[in-house]
Amino acid sequence: MSEKKSESSYEDKQDHIPSWTTPPIEWFANVYAGREYNIEFTIPEFTAVCPKTGLPDFGTIFIEYIPREKCAELKSLKEYMMSYRNVGIFHENVVNKILEDFVKAVDPLYVKVIGDYNVRGGVKTVVKREYKA
Repeated sequence: MSEKKSESSYEDKQDHIPSWTTPPIEWFANVYAGREYNIEFTIPEFTAVCPKTGLPDFGTIFIEYIPREKCAELKSLKEYMMSYRNVGIFHENVVNKILEDFVKAVDPLYVKVIGDYNVRGGVKTVVKREYKA
């Protein structure tokens, strides 16, 4: 009897994602630093590519954060999000990459990123991650 490999066919295929260089998320000074308030962004036309099929994945990205000294600038955030359009990346990696890049750029007190993807193959996927300073 032969043993089956438990290795994924995707092994090492997404290892480059954490170090992938994306356009910078720019910021501006928060003139209300010291006051705790929430900012929410909704990106309803997010697109990336399924690394298995090569077909586009569509979804909505939600970002909610509490700023400290910096606020995210919207035009650069839009360009950042558009950089995923032709990238083969898993839903889970999208959310993790966005959160880590956002934290590096604006150093928020708190941020939550949600990837709410359209149904694919009868499966609805929602990925969430939070960061608290």
